Order: sequence, then C-alpha cells, then structure tokens
Amino acid sequence: MMRKLLLALALGFSMSAMGQVLNVTSIEKVNLPEQAAVAAISPQGDYLLLTSATNQGLTKYDLASHQTQVLSTAPSAGHNVKISPNGQTVVFREGSFNDKHLRLSSLKSVNLTTGERLELVKPTRDLQGYAVDANTAVAVNKGKYSKKAIGTAKAQKVPVLSIDKGKLMITVNGKTRNLSPNGNKFSYLWPSLSPDGTKVLYYLAAHGAYVCDLDGSNARKVGQMRAPVWYDDNTIVGMMDKDDGEFIYASTIVATTLDGAIQTLTDDTTIAMYPHAAAGMIAFSTPAGEAYIINVTK
Repeated sequence: MMRKLLLALALGFSMSAMGQVLNVTSIEKVNLPEQAAVAAISPQGDYLLLTSATNQGLTKYDLASHQTQVLSTAPSAGHNVKISPNGQTVVFREGSFNDKHLRLSSLKSVNLTTGERLELVKPTRDLQGYAVDANTAVAVNKGKYSKKAIGTAKAQKVPVLSIDKGKLMITVNGKTRNLSPNGNKFSYLWPSLSPDGTKVLYYLAAHGAYVCDLDGSNARKVGQMRAPVWYDDNTIVGMMDKDDGEFIYASTIVATTLDGAIQTLTDDTTIAMYPHAAAGMIAFSTPAGEAYIINVTK
C-alpha cells in the first residue's frame, strides 16, 4: 500500500527535539493515483480526502484498496472539510458564482455508505462556519445558526466556531457571539474545538497558535506553528514553514502539548505542510502534490 521512508531517521530525529511528545514509529509515502493535497483523514484512519492545491474538488482515497471516489469537482470543496465521527458522512463547501459574478458557497454532505447527498445550506455569500457530530451538521450563515440531521437521530445542538471579518465567533445553543480572546484588532484563522469540546484552538495572524477555554478565558500561546489541529485533548500538531515572501522553501511538522513540550516530527528533506491527525496517524502534503503519513504512539 505504501512504502516506508526514513524510519530510522524519523525515530532518531524525533528524540532530538526539545521534549518528547509523540513516539514516531514510521513515516510512509502514500501511493497516490495523481498529485493532490490532503484535505482530511478519516477518524478511523482508513481513508484520506484529497483535493487540489487550490482546494478544487474532493476525492475519497481508500488507503487499503487504493480505490477512489469523487465526491465533488467544485471550487472550495477541499477547504475545511468535516467528517462525522463514524467516518460515514463528509460535509464540505461548494463554490459557485451568481449572476453578478459574486462568489457564493453552499454546504453539502454525502453519506459514503448510502451515497445520499444533501444540500445543508443553499448558496450564500456569508457561510461563516460549520461543524459536524455523530448525527448533526450545523452551520452559521450571516450570523444565524441552522442545524440538520445527517443520521437517523434527531439533530443536536453543536457548538460552532466561525470567522467573521477576521474575528473569532462562537455559536452555542443557537446564539452567536464574538469570542476573539486576544481582542478585535487581530485576525483569527484555523479555529477548532478540542475533542472533549472544552477548549478552542486558533491561530492569531503573525503571532502564533493559541488555546483558550470555551468562554474565551485563559488564552495562552502554545507555539508558532501554523495550520494547527488537535491530535488529542492535550496535544496539537501544526507546521513550521519558512518562505521568501513568495514561495515556501521549508516546512516541518511539529507537535506540542498544552504544558509546553514541543517536538519536531519531520526533517528538512521534505516540505511537510498542513497536517491532519486521527487514529495514531498524522497525514500531511507537500507542494509537489505528494502525501505522507506519520504513524505515532503516545
């Protein structure tokens, strides 16, 4: 399925970091059918969602069978994809344009088992954010909260993080408010809830990655990494990239704990970017359209 790369180097390299966060057991290159970027990894670690470098289209790639399934060919489909905890439902944006050539976004879902497709939010100019749990997809559109069942159970009330004109917003019990723990003069990116739903991870533009409590209190910096995501309730992974103002010429994947231990998981032979974590695996892409998986334990 995949050929193992740099195992000895990865094991030795991970021990040289400032603190041991994760135990790297192998780094494997995924045998992709064509160049692509990783948009997500399933919670069970059995498939990847792939997109283009510009987030055009969305394809499921089964890691065991190598089979592919095209879920969308639309613009923006690979941006901020959500997968239900059981791995059966994928929720994603689709970009389009109206008669005035203004950019719109709709929210779609597809059940990978039944093939059922739903339009959760009609094309709009103001799709700010959305979230998925076992049976529910919820969205914030123009500051208004909506929810829809994507399974057999009744739709639940799921907290939603969203970005509105650079500010970090949170919607709880259908009510949206400004969270922005570091103040409104900053721009916020890449917000996400911890797996236990008690903490918020976000990136403060030009300042680094931060974590705060659900009410916005206790904000603290956890590192400089960009595109941060949760590995578990106490561990975050992200990328440390370097650019010359036009091109990214180096990037490594790093892991950090909330109490400050930090570890570099990849070396400088690969430009490792935009990690996604699940089931003891961290998937990342390279600018050359390659995909890798770091297998880790704690």
